[in-house]
Amino acid sequence: MPKRRPRDRVTGADVIKFIHQIIFVPEGRFVGRPMRLDPWQQDEIRRIYDNPHGTRRAILSMGRKNAKSTLAACLLLNHLCGPSARLRPNSQCFSAAQSRDQAGLIFALALKMIRMNPDLAAAIRVREAAKELLCPELGTSYRALSAEASTAFGLSPTLIIHDELGQVRGPRSSLYEALETATAAQVQALSIIISTQAPGDNDLFSILIDDAKAGHDPRTTLSLYTAPCELDPFAEDTIRLANPAYDTFLNKTEVLGMAADARRMPSREAEYRNLLLNQRVEASSPFVTPTQWQACSGAPFDLTGRDVFAGLDLSETRDLTALVLVGTDIWDGSWHVRPTFWLPNEGLYDKARSDRIPYDLWYEQGYLETTPGPSVSYEYVAYHLRQVFDQHHVIKLGFDRWNLVHLKPWLLNAGFSEQVIKDKFVGFGQGFKDMSPALRDLESIILEKKLRHGGHPVLTMCSNNAVIERDPAGNRKLSKKRAAGRIDGMIALLIAIGVAPQQAAKVDIEALIG
Repeated sequence: MPKRRPRDRVTGADVIKFIHQIIFVPEGRFVGRPMRLDPWQQDEIRRIYDNPHGTRRAILSMGRKNAKSTLAACLLLNHLCGPSARLRPNSQCFSAAQSRDQAGLIFALALKMIRMNPDLAAAIRVREAAKELLCPELGTSYRALSAEASTAFGLSPTLIIHDELGQVRGPRSSLYEALETATAAQVQALSIIISTQAPGDNDLFSILIDDAKAGHDPRTTLSLYTAPCELDPFAEDTIRLANPAYDTFLNKTEVLGMAADARRMPSREAEYRNLLLNQRVEASSPFVTPTQWQACSGAPFDLTGRDVFAGLDLSETRDLTALVLVGTDIWDGSWHVRPTFWLPNEGLYDKARSDRIPYDLWYEQGYLETTPGPSVSYEYVAYHLRQVFDQHHVIKLGFDRWNLVHLKPWLLNAGFSEQVIKDKFVGFGQGFKDMSPALRDLESIILEKKLRHGGHPVLTMCSNNAVIERDPAGNRKLSKKRAAGRIDGMIALLIAIGVAPQQAAKVDIEALIG
């Protein structure tokens, strides 16, 4: 005899059947028609409900406008009045988002679905002002919550739908933690996270995705639709990788128009990559796009013995310290970059794990240096600078002028004279006055593809994190406060370019031949 399905389990087929029989398309060009899930949507439902280990957390990430919220609303109704609700009566369901408007999207879609089906409308009581739905027959309830709400404690959810969790910046969210810890009293709680990717590796949603990739918990399922960064970001085949609904729900003309805008206007590329290609890219006022930076990844020449300009970004005691040397090629006007980065040796591996940045790997590969002890001391930096001056013809070295008082005694101990310090070391402010002109120069060098940084991974990380801040007059500066991660290398590069003259001396070819 065939095995009978256990009575305490709802399958993906049960959920799909419920959606096809009960729910109508709530909006869009197919509005009013019976819901017919795409094959990829059915696959996602089976992945959640047919997991032999049982699913505690389901993560689904893709580009914007792939009907993520519509799918979430369908799953919500399943747990409110469908097969899952009948298996678990008297249960509480919630959707959560960072803003009140975002939190209302799933509620609004579910409400439209309810009103389009008289049977649903008769079975479910609506409290629209509170964004709450009740099914009196089963004792189940649903409410939409936002991070703007005062508290989420005291709840006991069996279903939580986290909508656009990628909007959380940093590794923690009080709303997420409150809801997740509230499931402790439930035997089979389910969290579904549906979101476009977060910009940075250290953001909460990225941490959850990477943990799921590692396969630590078989009760976690992951579906990540994203376009690899090395592919042509504007090609239609690349767009499809991050958008499973590209051939159905998505408006192709609109999407391709956004791709054309991003290709034509580089300032829009980062946002396009994050929202449409579902890549981890900072979309908020980036200084330089990944494509522009990659175009300058040619190998730099050896700067030993050459005229160079330098930028130094001194960190706090345990953070990244950066020194960047730049020298120009008199033949083609290109600028060649040699960066050096330091972190304390003590605690390096712990910092790599906590920051979720491969400092330890970069150290092993020679891209990052370490200093003895728990901090990067000014003494160590000063003696390294002495070696740099011995091996190069340093014209100027720029750094934050406020650090001179602390650095100068160590420079003298390292063998620098008062006169050399006066002539070579240049104070460079961190405000709009000094940074804005330097940003214009560096931006021009990058756009003209005259930078040669060799794809240095630590400097590339800093470039990916670099975002700009504007004052009312339109002046710009790099902002450490707004950045998702370390930008010290870009600050040092900016300072080096800022203290260097941008009109290189012309080479008299005829005189050289003569």
